[in-house]
Amino acid sequence: MSERIKKLALAIRNLLAKPAAQGGQLAASGLAQHKGKLLAGAVLLAAGYGLYTHPPIQTLGNGEIGVRSNRLTGGLTELREGSALVLPGLHEMRRFSLRDQVYRPVQSSRANGEAPFQSIEGLSLGVDLTIRYTLDPTKVGTMARKLPEDIGGQIVEPAVQGVIYKTFTRYTVRQIFSSKRAEIQQVIEAELKPRLAADGIQLRSVQMGKVDLPPEYRVGMESLLAEELQTEKMRYTLELKGKQVEATALDAEAEKVRRQKEAEAAASEQIIAARAQEEAMKHVLPFKQKQIEQRQLEAEADKQSRIRTAEGSAQARRIEAAGEADSRQKLADAEVYRMERLGKTSSEQMARDGAVITKHPLLIQKTLADKLSDNISVIIAPPSADGGFIGSGLIGKLPNAPRQADAESSSEAGAE
Repeated sequence: MSERIKKLALAIRNLLAKPAAQGGQLAASGLAQHKGKLLAGAVLLAAGYGLYTHPPIQTLGNGEIGVRSNRLTGGLTELREGSALVLPGLHEMRRFSLRDQVYRPVQSSRANGEAPFQSIEGLSLGVDLTIRYTLDPTKVGTMARKLPEDIGGQIVEPAVQGVIYKTFTRYTVRQIFSSKRAEIQQVIEAELKPRLAADGIQLRSVQMGKVDLPPEYRVGMESLLAEELQTEKMRYTLELKGKQVEATALDAEAEKVRRQKEAEAAASEQIIAARAQEEAMKHVLPFKQKQIEQRQLEAEADKQSRIRTAEGSAQARRIEAAGEADSRQKLADAEVYRMERLGKTSSEQMARDGAVITKHPLLIQKTLADKLSDNISVIIAPPSADGGFIGSGLIGKLPNAPRQADAESSSEAGAE
């Protein structure tokens, strides 16, 4: 600002000196009047230019803090977001952002870049680093007095470069690439945080991204990592197999214990059941004995009942047999009596028939004709020579048959 004021004053002085050299013929009074007008115009022009280039009202945005310094007194005033009065030539305003800022060393991100990192073996490698930081709002006044305008380029970058280059030289490429990444991040953060805090800068985090290895080393590293991964995989496979064996052994042991418990439970159940059965038998045996006695009594009663029934049946059969014998005897007697009566009746009938036939011999022929009339329509027989029965020739009887019949009838009548 002071340089601008000096240049403005020099221009005004040259402007005033030029008319004086060209118009020496003017009068002293007219020259003085002309110089006064020019001086007033120059002052107004300088004031307008100053107000245009340095407006007296400045606005602080969200997340910003301003430090206004007074050139006359040297005092500092911290201003938050909003409008602030800054008079040109009297005040000077410096803005600081309180938001998180990020620094990434791009020139060191590749192994063949402008400024690669060096490992303990002396190999070049690139690492993608991200440093996130912010300003401490309690130390903004001190930073406005002591720190330069470009805090990121003149304070943060040198501090980060000094720490990370020194840190990477402690580790091998293999450790940086794989096994010590988290440790390297913690070491960088632990060394960088107090160094930045001394200048009023708060370190938020250090993130380590992609590691760019030299081409020839990458090939060997990849093969080595592949072997290590294979070895690690084999180790995990063996551990898994061991765990499976242990799990199988535990399962077998658990199965054994389970079977033992089940056997013990079954034995206990059998013992309890046997005891319960023994206890029940104490009550069952007397009951069974009573049942046996009852069955014996029932069998004896059934036996007696059957004996009585058999005796009754035998007695009934004897009675029935006696009755049947009496009945048969009476039937036999009745049959004998009937036959006797029939015999007597037949004899009497025959005697009567014989007497009738004796008196009437032709009845024999009539009777014979009546008997044969159903089967024979016509009978041709020669007449008897002696005038007797015409059918005597057919039946083969002798002429004296009537007399024999009469003799038999007389003998039967004499027997009666």
